[in-house]
Amino acid sequence: QKYGYTHLSAGDLLRDERKRPGSQYGELIENYIKEGEIVPVEITISLIKRAMDQTMAANSQKNKFLIDGFPRNEDNLQGWNKTMDGKADVSFVLFFDCDNEICVSRCLERGKSSGRSDDNRESLEKRINTYLQSTKPIIDLYERMGKVRKVDASKSVDEVFEKVVQIFDKEG
Repeated sequence: QKYGYTHLSAGDLLRDERKRPGSQYGELIENYIKEGEIVPVEITISLIKRAMDQTMAANSQKNKFLIDGFPRNEDNLQGWNKTMDGKADVSFVLFFDCDNEICVSRCLERGKSSGRSDDNRESLEKRINTYLQSTKPIIDLYERMGKVRKVDASKSVDEVFEKVVQIFDKEG
């Protein structure tokens, strides 16, 4: 908020769509999430674009977005490039780097109260494999482009936040 960004979480958008009465994608999204797999790009990009369009329609000054959890794979990246070409530029990628076991223990702790169907060890192990096979190569691509801003997310919340503030102070 301090920097004028609107936060859009791809996962939250998918979970909200899954729960929306009458959604044609609800069951499909649930199955992908439960299996720790990546939802087809056409669905995810349409939800992100709709949220961006709604935000800018309500306030044309709100044209900076922090898109959380996207792109997750090559298909997502191609879908983004095709749909958003000339409409949106990626300034940088904020990459929270953290050891897998720390991530698992944090998600299992979150799962005690989140109600999320993917906050269990089996789904988390599938998500880690999906990350290594599909998402890490996208991070590597953006890194070669000089667009990755890495944060050691194994640190405390305050230390991680301090680093994020430093990045946004520099990037704007």
